[in-house]
Amino acid sequence: MILEQYYIECLSHASYLIGDESTGRAVVVDPRRDITEYLADARRFGLTIEGVINTHFHADFVSGHLELIDATGAWIGFGEAAETEYPIRRLRHGEHISLGEVDIGILSTPGHTWESISLLVRERPQALPSAVLTGDSLFIGDVGRPDLVNLGDGSNTDLARAMYHTIHRTLLTLPDSVTVMPAHGAGSSCGKNLSAELTSTIGEQRRTNPSVQPMSEDAFVALITDGQPAVPAYFSVDAALNKATHPLLDQHRHIPAVSAAQLRTELASGTRVLDARTPDDFADGHLKGSVNVGFDGRFAETGGMVAQIGERILLITYPGQEQDAAMRLARIGSDHAEGYLTVDVDGAFPAELADLMQTSPRVTAAELDRLLAAEAVMLVDIRNPAEREFGVIPGAVSIPLAQMLFRLDDLPHDRPIVVHCAGGWRSSVAASLLRARGFEQVSDLVGGYDEWAAHKILGS
Repeated sequence: MILEQYYIECLSHASYLIGDESTGRAVVVDPRRDITEYLADARRFGLTIEGVINTHFHADFVSGHLELIDATGAWIGFGEAAETEYPIRRLRHGEHISLGEVDIGILSTPGHTWESISLLVRERPQALPSAVLTGDSLFIGDVGRPDLVNLGDGSNTDLARAMYHTIHRTLLTLPDSVTVMPAHGAGSSCGKNLSAELTSTIGEQRRTNPSVQPMSEDAFVALITDGQPAVPAYFSVDAALNKATHPLLDQHRHIPAVSAAQLRTELASGTRVLDARTPDDFADGHLKGSVNVGFDGRFAETGGMVAQIGERILLITYPGQEQDAAMRLARIGSDHAEGYLTVDVDGAFPAELADLMQTSPRVTAAELDRLLAAEAVMLVDIRNPAEREFGVIPGAVSIPLAQMLFRLDDLPHDRPIVVHCAGGWRSSVAASLLRARGFEQVSDLVGGYDEWAAHKILGS
């Protein structure tokens, strides 16, 4: 048996290749749009990809099933409840897919979505199962949220109750030795307490996962519907794209460099400019109207929070990062990154753009305390609800970053604003987004809540 995991940190996304060495037959599970790695590994192992299985309609990225069937002629499999614009193989609970010796059993595991399935993998049909690919049902340290994108009948509470039965009647009945291989890890908005570990076992999750401990159904429903991260608006777009026939991703796409004159014209016409440098370098100097989404963080997901799918985008990056940045955006369906300008770590922009350059105002924890004491600013906390449980700065208004673009009317134009996150990366995103949207008096807190909390301890 061949069982390969492909994990990308930018989206906390795991996909899989399952193959049978004896027959050379294989399937790919939950693929991303850039499919060259799956194809290369299939060649390396001597495999023919004959099926593509999605455990559910993903919301946080555009799946690569259409690209794979175009490249391989494979069939597409979904859970029985799925409805799509393209032909699919409906996979029913208890059904088995044979790759030769390797056997894949279908488990219906609704809860995250109605069509969700998990895949129970055996090296031989009569052997004990080796692994279960749980999609967004059972994570390492958590379970999938039911309120992300409900594409079927019934309420989110109904989905949560379905998840309770999925966990306790299906997944936790598996042997303790079975390896758990989910579709997402830490940082994903598909749950709130996901571990950084990429695999676990049923036994380990039974012992350590807070969401699967013995509790009543009502208590479980309350647990998984409270404190979830704010949902980026693009999630509903991607979920719909994954049900539809849509243009394929060019696997060899190469975006061009743009001149200073072109960049000036695009800025003036309203093209979204994403500056992928670090918050510190962005603060030292950037183009007025650009939004800071650092390449070293959750670039794709955050890019989807500040630039809508279908919007024209230009990128500012460090040399060598431009094509990867464009591909990361394409993974969430943002296909209109039209060009780039690179800037070295010395921050030197073309001289022709000097009149468009500005710096970012930032405040320290001590400065923030003085401003708050004088009631001189509005403080906005852009962390997710679960993060606020660790502590809040008194007086802060909660507007999670994922909601910022759609809550601009809640913010004043005539009063200084300070935004903060946990460590300072997201606050640079939010502050630059607000300035790009016409808010002129916006600063962000250096080091975020963590720095402020440390300052309070040292000052006490």
